[in-house]
Amino acid sequence: MEKFVIKRNSLYKLIYNTMCRASSVLPSDVKKAFKKALNEENQEIAKRHLSITLNNQEMAEKDKTFCCPDTGYPLYYIRIGDNVEIEEGFSSIYNICKDATTRITKEAKLRKTIVDPFTHYNPGTNVINGMPKVEIKFDSKIKYIEITACPKGGGSEIFGTFYKMMVPADGQRGILKFIYESAKKAMQNGKTCPPNVLGIGIGGTADLCMKLAKEACLLRPIGDRHPEERIAKLEDKILKDINSLNIGPMGSGGLTTCFDVHIEYAGVHTAALPVAFNTQCSICRRSTSILYKDRTTEIKDYPEWFKRS
Repeated sequence: MEKFVIKRNSLYKLIYNTMCRASSVLPSDVKKAFKKALNEENQEIAKRHLSITLNNQEMAEKDKTFCCPDTGYPLYYIRIGDNVEIEEGFSSIYNICKDATTRITKEAKLRKTIVDPFTHYNPGTNVINGMPKVEIKFDSKIKYIEITACPKGGGSEIFGTFYKMMVPADGQRGILKFIYESAKKAMQNGKTCPPNVLGIGIGGTADLCMKLAKEACLLRPIGDRHPEERIAKLEDKILKDINSLNIGPMGSGGLTTCFDVHIEYAGVHTAALPVAFNTQCSICRRSTSILYKDRTTEIKDYPEWFKRS
């Protein structure tokens, strides 16, 4: 297999441009979801919330500024083909992401959000132990590098994250009870900036379960359905049920509390049933860039992170 060697500067530019775009340009599936909700909504205050948010995003894109002032956690998801080599080695990806994040923050394209958890010292760069978060996946089926940037707001992460280790006897009924109770806690009073995209992780170890929930809400586009019919039907059911709660945009009441529900699962110990719940705020910031061997770049609204075999 012919190798594709990526120079440090090329990778730096790719990461920098992808995060800048993610912070200021809404993905097309998100714009479509806003317009659909606005067209279907029958409560005036809910329509106003949706309209104002959509207008703000259009201005942000035009002026190349924040979609929202809370740019939250800088997250990178990177998928790499077997033929790809990085000039300074794969371990250099972490430092390149740190360098790009520092520059983006100093240029005020990300807000200075990340601080030390004990002292609250703010370095002003969004770079501190463990941040930015960089997730790398190697994929033998691709021959390029794919970068996805997600500035994840604090509201959806702080108020919209729940985990529970259940037992097999709880079954689907117990899973649904946990999800609905979590949704009410998270979305009421607009704490997670609904309409949200909800990610549900089921199975695996505790950390894998949480990882699946986060990736499900961040990296799958609105309207996407799991390829397994039993999971797709469950996604539809939960979406319908949560939207029946009448929490609505920003918790003010209305037809659309949730834009979509995405479920991912993993094998689990026979004695366990872990379930994780994670939300993404209404503007669902993400952007994806692909660098091919011929040095051309493709810009996309979402990655193929869950590309099924």
